[in-house]
Amino acid sequence: MRTALSGNRLCIGLLSGTSADAIDAALVRIRGAGPEAQLHLLAYRARPFPPLVRRELFQLFEQAPPALERLCTLHVILGELFAEAAMTLCRAAGCSLDEVFVIGSHGQTVWHQPAPSSLLTLAARGTLQIGDPAVIAERTGVPVVADFRAADMAAGGQGAPLTPYLDWVVLRHPTRHRAIQNIGGIGNVTYLPASAPREDVFAFDTGPGNMVIDGVVQLLTTGELDCDRNGALAAQGRVDRVLLERLLADPFLDQPPPKTTGRERYGLPFARQLLNEFGLPAGILRDPRVPATLRQRACDLVATVTAFTAHAIAESYRRWLPPIDEVVVSGGGARNPSLMRVLRDLLAPVPVVPVEALGLDSAAKEAMLFALLAHDACFGLPTNVPSATGARRAVTLGSLTPPNGWKERANREEEQP
Repeated sequence: MRTALSGNRLCIGLLSGTSADAIDAALVRIRGAGPEAQLHLLAYRARPFPPLVRRELFQLFEQAPPALERLCTLHVILGELFAEAAMTLCRAAGCSLDEVFVIGSHGQTVWHQPAPSSLLTLAARGTLQIGDPAVIAERTGVPVVADFRAADMAAGGQGAPLTPYLDWVVLRHPTRHRAIQNIGGIGNVTYLPASAPREDVFAFDTGPGNMVIDGVVQLLTTGELDCDRNGALAAQGRVDRVLLERLLADPFLDQPPPKTTGRERYGLPFARQLLNEFGLPAGILRDPRVPATLRQRACDLVATVTAFTAHAIAESYRRWLPPIDEVVVSGGGARNPSLMRVLRDLLAPVPVVPVEALGLDSAAKEAMLFALLAHDACFGLPTNVPSATGARRAVTLGSLTPPNGWKERANREEEQP
């Protein structure tokens, strides 16, 4: 690959988040590298998963048999879909794949194990993302950097969160102490002290983001709705204070950083248990014959888990963050007015603003992260934040999969002025 750090390069970032609803693809122009990198978003697209693929993914998350065959098949199929997302993005942007320096593909996390499993005799930490990078490289002809979490875990970290690197590069401020809160499937926060060097940045998962809300809504509607759009169901409900207090006694919230979590803790089994405890059958919001009292109770549950996400974030700040001047929110949760209303009330008088106010597209932010991680990996730059992940040292994240003819292409790029 080209060794000079100066210049402009087109990079693509790809991922599917914990909600597993779509492939996010961002085409980014990157000038410079490391802490001085400047990112300009050229194009962004979200490609929804075909319904059958999404159903198979959720079967995999629940380890429904045949799990290994499903895992192997989806690894290849997601590679094809990610490659198609990259090619579609380039066509929409009027850009040739030959102009793209590198593709960074996070893939789809199917298991994240930051602590050894208590169910196995063997003890190890690990993480698994699928979406075969070899397929992406073969289809696009572009070098692919993937498997971003493994190097951090090999260095003793939890392999997450990864977003602090982008937050530090793009969103640090000379005088303001900022909390950069992402509300995806899981909530995570990056603390950026004013003028922070990387070693003073830290981050951790705050608990559930949209995952429990989505899971409850999906079960209540037997999949007719995949989320509480615009917070409409929560807005009709009343928070059950008893259940909320029990949820806030979650041991994860008491665990000091660094800490990460995921679907293995807050996935559909967690949501299903809440429905059972609330005495609500699955599909209740799809049945027009359901009594109004039960329908109201279903909305109350959605309101309660929405409040759980907001309170988990606010409580995490109270316990683990120094004083902050501003909270900057991104992710799907930022588009949920019911969730944001509760969060603003809990964090007042600290202002809570969308990341768009700082010039970033919230929907594209994480895809931009993987474009940057892949770009900087090509120059051997360290891209984890050890104070966020708990790693022993800073390491370069990602493994490179070169396409056929990559050596000739790299030599041509080296010869360019």
